[in-house]
Amino acid sequence: MRRLVTAKTSPVKAPKVPAWLTHLVSAIGGAGIFVVAFLDSSVLSFPFITDLLFIELVIQHPDRTLYYVAMAAGGSLAGCVWLFLLAKKGGDAYRRRHPKQTPGRVQALVNKYAFLSVLVPSILPPPFPFKAFVIAEGITQVPLQKFLFGVLLGRGLRYGVEGLFAIKYGSAVVAFMIRNRTITILSPLLLFAAIYMLTAWLLKPPPSSHKS
Repeated sequence: MRRLVTAKTSPVKAPKVPAWLTHLVSAIGGAGIFVVAFLDSSVLSFPFITDLLFIELVIQHPDRTLYYVAMAAGGSLAGCVWLFLLAKKGGDAYRRRHPKQTPGRVQALVNKYAFLSVLVPSILPPPFPFKAFVIAEGITQVPLQKFLFGVLLGRGLRYGVEGLFAIKYGSAVVAFMIRNRTITILSPLLLFAAIYMLTAWLLKPPPSSHKS
């Protein structure tokens, strides 16, 4: 597991992965990435670390990519739900206790674009402040089903694209993703846009014919 983190494939500096997280994921694989993703999305913060560990698992076992995508997305979803319910329950009290995490403008966006305000941030990689949007979703009482679908779809797209990159580029994927942040960010967004447009086209009702 350490070879991806310490590999000197380029001058790009990758985040350092804590040893205990590396041991956890090495020991229990997909379940480990579920735990790391849960912690990263709730009580702790591991910017880009979950992605590094996920990528290494995919490189080692590309045949299990879909399983790892499901575990990473599921762990992140579980952590987001915990934070969402906490914010929903606490409301204004939570904002007073955590003034630095008060959403501010974020909440205005949530009120106007509830589903997209959680879908798009869940796709974007760090350092985007995704937790601020999760908190805002809870405070503004966004329907839980809409929240669940948005996070699961967004995280699934994000880790799915990362998995494809890992299979294609191998251990060089981390340097590639850091060096090409625009591609890393736009790829899942473009994939979502393509899926959305294809679905809309397939579900579009046929034009009604009027007899003269």
